[in-house]
Amino acid sequence: MPTAIAVTSADLVLPSLDRHTPSAAVLQSAVRAPRSAKSAALARSSSGHGRSSAGHGRGHPAEADAYSLDQSLAEMHTLLDHHGYVIVLCPKSAPVRVAHRLHAVRSILETDRIALLRPELPPLGLAVLALQLRQLSVCDFSPGVLASAARLLSHYIYAGAVLGSVSRLDRVPVGLGSHARSWVPGSQFAVLATPEPELLRLNPQKAEAPAVPAGPAFGTRMVVAPGQLPADWVTGTLAPAWQVQGVTHARQPAASAEWWGTAKLAEFAAAIPDISVLYQLVSSVRRERCHWCGLELIGDRCGFCAAPLPPPPELTAPAARALTAGAG
Repeated sequence: MPTAIAVTSADLVLPSLDRHTPSAAVLQSAVRAPRSAKSAALARSSSGHGRSSAGHGRGHPAEADAYSLDQSLAEMHTLLDHHGYVIVLCPKSAPVRVAHRLHAVRSILETDRIALLRPELPPLGLAVLALQLRQLSVCDFSPGVLASAARLLSHYIYAGAVLGSVSRLDRVPVGLGSHARSWVPGSQFAVLATPEPELLRLNPQKAEAPAVPAGPAFGTRMVVAPGQLPADWVTGTLAPAWQVQGVTHARQPAASAEWWGTAKLAEFAAAIPDISVLYQLVSSVRRERCHWCGLELIGDRCGFCAAPLPPPPELTAPAARALTAGAG
């Protein structure tokens, strides 16, 4: 069985264009992670003074349906039994309780076969990365190479959004002028988060050709997730300017509003869709052996144990000689 690619929400699973790509495992231990006492109290107060919306008197439904630690352990143990290794992708904007539960499961199982990855990607970009890893999981890459390839592939994902306000955006540099213009009714901004942050104010009243963020110099396919803002500018202006090979629509991830600082957005992500190109990209990188867990890796850090790659011997030898000379 191929290495399992797991995600923390069902809306991070994008449909594949071919029938050979396996789906991702949606971790119920993350979806139904127990809330803290404070967040549970807030949820109860917002849903009717602590009464169940189903009317059964069992408290808030999310609390009654929360996964226990034993259930979380059983879920992960089943994935490990079937696949051998599990690569988990979790958005940076996911609730803290989700990350805590994932780390607790890995610690209790005492295994180095679970990779917990939280790339600096917006949620839709993370969903695209998960799809790419799913595509590559059926290739001949070892689990260690596949996990560390996530960092490499992230640099080739152009992820952004059209926002109605940038006043609460803290993941992309925002100038004072843009903050001020956020308060003007009807303002919209095109924001590129990765690979290089960029922010533009959209002005549909201007007659000249609209400016667009710098796009990829390679073939991509775009995924668009409209939300409280329509995706007309993305599909009508940005996609043609970037010369994408096609556009598909997806449901906007629940974590997007938290990541972008506003619910008034339309999210997009453009990435390499061809598995042969992805395979060549990953294969072209030199492979190393992790000195801590022994897995193969590419880049400078192991995706499973997070141990950094030691410097080459030719760089450490002069330093050792210098220390020896200084001691003498």
